[in-house]
Amino acid sequence: MYGKMVQITELGYLGLNITDVEAWKEFATQVLGMEWLDEGDGDRFYLRMDDWHHRITLHVTDEDDMAYLGLRVAGGGELAAMQQQLTEMGVAYSVGSAEECAERFVLGLLKLEDPYGNPIEVFHGPQVDAHKPFYPGRRMHGKFATGTGGIGHVIIRSEDADVSEKFYNELFGFRGTVEYHQPSPAGVRKPYFMHCNDRDHSIAFGLGPMKKRINHLMVEATDIDDVGMTHQIVHERDVPLAISLGKHSNDRMLSFYMVNPSGWMIEYGAGARTAQHQTEYYVSDVWGHEFLPPAIKVMGG
Repeated sequence: MYGKMVQITELGYLGLNITDVEAWKEFATQVLGMEWLDEGDGDRFYLRMDDWHHRITLHVTDEDDMAYLGLRVAGGGELAAMQQQLTEMGVAYSVGSAEECAERFVLGLLKLEDPYGNPIEVFHGPQVDAHKPFYPGRRMHGKFATGTGGIGHVIIRSEDADVSEKFYNELFGFRGTVEYHQPSPAGVRKPYFMHCNDRDHSIAFGLGPMKKRINHLMVEATDIDDVGMTHQIVHERDVPLAISLGKHSNDRMLSFYMVNPSGWMIEYGAGARTAQHQTEYYVSDVWGHEFLPPAIKVMGG
């Protein structure tokens, strides 16, 4: 591992390329409960989950996929040190322009890709709108669990999980290991789960070939009743249910998965435990999480 390395503190934001704005507006606000923010740009819209200006940017394009991951460092000094770290480790990057920083509502950023082409933005200084409290798109019992844990977690594309683990560990300070030995028709899957703060994991990979850069985004509610209410809304609105309600063994989260308008999955859950700093693995979830036909289609099965 790189000596005295600068470490990522959270998965701070996410950029998504989308094709159907109206479908995403209804899904994000009425199903997920996020706040829709239109700044008049025309080609992009923002989703709020807390008092940050935004946590998700929706870019209107001709594809449906992840556009970039926003990984936070503590401040400007750490961003400068990260720039040196990237240079010394031979990782290509570019410095975000003033216009790009303004578009992301951050004070500074670096742009690069991981070994399998997933775009990454390392940033510091997000705009926090403490004067504009989060206003959910529909009623919620609680709120989204963000804070120092960041937006949630993502499972991203990787052709070789060992290569990805080395990249995120040695460059960014993520820690983690294989946490499941999952039987599947293609053999035993051994996905990696990596954490950078007290959230059990912020990035995961190792599910095999993926059509898109992203398999799913997990968002966590602070009140378990929001999981139940969202599950009911999914049924009432005929949103495709991908993986049934269940409880994970690694983060102990009660959750379910649905298919979003871009054709990949959102996991909605509550009650996760904090990251474990010693390794262990599992062969099954605690209960539930049955793969339904929409999930099999998303995962290329």
